[in-house]
Amino acid sequence: MGQQNITVPAEFILMGVTQRPELQLPLFGVFFLIYTVTVVGNLGMIILTKLDSRLHTPMYFFIRHLAFIDLGNSTAICPKMLVNFVVDQNTISYYACALQLACFILFIISELFILSSMAYDRYVAICNPLLYNVVMSQRLCHVLVGIPYLYSTFQALLFTIKIFTLTFCGSNVISHFYCDDVPLIPMLCSNAREIQLLIILFSAFNLISSLLVVLISYMLILVAICRMHSAEGRKKAFSTCGSHLTVVVVFYGSLLFIYVHPKSADSFDTDKIASVFYTLVIPMLNPLIYSLRNKEVKNALHRVFKNHCKLFT
Repeated sequence: MGQQNITVPAEFILMGVTQRPELQLPLFGVFFLIYTVTVVGNLGMIILTKLDSRLHTPMYFFIRHLAFIDLGNSTAICPKMLVNFVVDQNTISYYACALQLACFILFIISELFILSSMAYDRYVAICNPLLYNVVMSQRLCHVLVGIPYLYSTFQALLFTIKIFTLTFCGSNVISHFYCDDVPLIPMLCSNAREIQLLIILFSAFNLISSLLVVLISYMLILVAICRMHSAEGRKKAFSTCGSHLTVVVVFYGSLLFIYVHPKSADSFDTDKIASVFYTLVIPMLNPLIYSLRNKEVKNALHRVFKNHCKLFT
């Protein structure tokens, strides 16, 4: 191929969430509120689990990393999206698009495997409570967080480099509100079958393997709960994994919806709504689920405020 055929678009045009001008301002307000709650909730959770010594447990170690991932995922997409609601030309530069894609892949895959690490943590807490502190050592916790980060970084780099080293031609309009691999692939000149196949294989592996860990963990938890004789024990076990189960159902539910629902002419709009859900709504909901359903978090918040008030008086 001659050098003259290779073009690097200076920028892409993002279609955004909606094309209707009358909805731009109300949606800006809604997403600004979502992003504000996300930042306050997740930053609050990160700071709280660091400051309060009683929350220095494996469970809150994972919650802190989940909050970091949610904050990262939302920040990779929402600020740019908010700007696009108020400007005339909804554009993103070539390199900013590559960076956004890499960050999105990194955080979404990390979330899948952090949630499965948390499921394993809940399994050990309920099925082996006496050995919990031995099994869930600091070293194992770091491994269960470190491997998902390394694995998702590898995939983020692999797909971003593969897509952005190929040639784009024709339209530079992305039919989405952020740079995702699915709408970028049809814009490539060269045969993108190999990368499409890689994306399908890795996505299926990521979703199935992480979900399998969650399902097996919860099946074993359910068996352990059924064997408990005291109602108090059962109630405590349910409350231990209630928040995590809620987060898992909401997150995997929205991801599976995209993969399972039949594709039609308007399916991309449906996918867009599901994407809004797992990139923006879930990162806002997670800290709320963990704080509203959790007495330990409420008590820690109370203690931190009390200690800080003492410092200022």
